[in-house]
Amino acid sequence: MSKERINQVVRNNAVWCDTICQIHGKPGKFMDTIWVNQHETPRFYPNAVTLSRTEESTEQMEWIQYLAKSGLSGEWGVKDSFCKLDLAPLGFRLLFQAEWIYRSASQPRPDVNIVGVRWVKLDRQSDLADWEAAWNGDSAKKTRQKQPPIFLPSLLANEDIAVIAAYQEYQIVAGAIANRAVDSVGLTNIFTPTANAENFLCSCIAKVIDIFPDLPIVGYETGQEVTKLQTFNFEPLGSLRIWVREI
Repeated sequence: MSKERINQVVRNNAVWCDTICQIHGKPGKFMDTIWVNQHETPRFYPNAVTLSRTEESTEQMEWIQYLAKSGLSGEWGVKDSFCKLDLAPLGFRLLFQAEWIYRSASQPRPDVNIVGVRWVKLDRQSDLADWEAAWNGDSAKKTRQKQPPIFLPSLLANEDIAVIAAYQEYQIVAGAIANRAVDSVGLTNIFTPTANAENFLCSCIAKVIDIFPDLPIVGYETGQEVTKLQTFNFEPLGSLRIWVREI
């Protein structure tokens, strides 16, 4: 069961990476053991995601070596989904290690209400721009001036994607993105205020369940975030690593 679950989580995440690349007109390719993208990908998104736990996958290494020689500009990355690769000899450095997480569909829906806060599934382009600014944090205005947006309006028309936001009066104070794929719902790009963070996270999970009921919620997190999510019935399934290389 654990092996099936981690494969499901990995595939869901790879579909999400490919979705983001597709909306930017730069789709990747799914091979048997790896997803690859030969184009420059949006910020924070890798050029390869391994899909198999094979100890020594010829296909995986051949594609990573190909990408390393392809002239990709700037820093680009590989998501080593099962911590099976040593990419240091190819000039990569380990950026961070994280844990895949899984919340069974049989777990009860959290029940929490925060006074004065309403959760909304976004459907307007202007709201999406405000959401990305809030997700970027305090330096939102500077970031938006220097960097192109990652989350484009076409996401809002995709019935398998939900960009959700928590409004306090007219201001977005928390949010996340849910993507339905591989019989599961990936939960990514979570942000909450520092104050009352656990209740915001709890209500975020409840909103995701309301939109995509009867499906497990999956994703990955690091450090204390994993521990925090365990209190909401998420279980860690195994580790992944993000490797980056700069040309």
